Amino acid sequence: MKFEPPLLSGILVRRYKRFLADIVTDKGEPLTLHCPNTGSMKNCCTPGHRVWYSDSGNPKRKYPYTWELVEVEAGAIAGINTHRANALVKEALESHAIPGLSNYSNIQTEVRYGAEKSRIDFLLSNGDEQCFMEVKSVTLGEGPIGYFPDAVTTRGQKHLRELMSMVAAGHKAVLFFCVQHTGVEQVQPADQIDPEYGRLLREAVAAGVQVMAWQWQLDAGFATIKRPLPLVF
Repeated sequence: MKFEPPLLSGILVRRYKRFLADIVTDKGEPLTLHCPNTGSMKNCCTPGHRVWYSDSGNPKRKYPYTWELVEVEAGAIAGINTHRANALVKEALESHAIPGLSNYSNIQTEVRYGAEKSRIDFLLSNGDEQCFMEVKSVTLGEGPIGYFPDAVTTRGQKHLRELMSMVAAGHKAVLFFCVQHTGVEQVQPADQIDPEYGRLLREAVAAGVQVMAWQWQLDAGFATIKRPLPLVF
């Protein structure tokens, strides 16, 4: 994914009210950004760290600038815009960049499914074969380990139950971790934050849900799929 125009940068002052962040631009000007992340953003909102943001070019928006990236520990970069995750994964699917998911000719998004009335991020199909794919954005890194989730997620727990039900019905189901963090080497469930999610994730793996984690390279110009990461349960 190419950021067009390239992202602008500044220094984080604070994140507040969940969806707002104050920064000082590289020109020394104060600016309020829209923060498109509903999680805790643990380790991703430290005052004084460099941030990168996009310009919508829409002066009618109350907050026309959107926070996209942040420099975290050891100079790594995390992509905090969770709305980007599905777009990044869709681009990778369309370019057949993910082994094991490259043989599907049809990609649908936000399709209603399941007993708990969910919407699947991607419904992949090839003839009668269907694959139900849920995407989660990983931004929490502690040393070489990336964790999900960064806050208790009842919605994420529901998605795991729905994926298990699809496997039970004879379909393929995939939980895909889009790792928007350049500094991690593996992905683990954050049992210390949401033990129920960790329990359900292990249950889902045992039930036949396929779990994948891929890391993206991030900078002010591009977000590029890089490599698969090992999962540790």
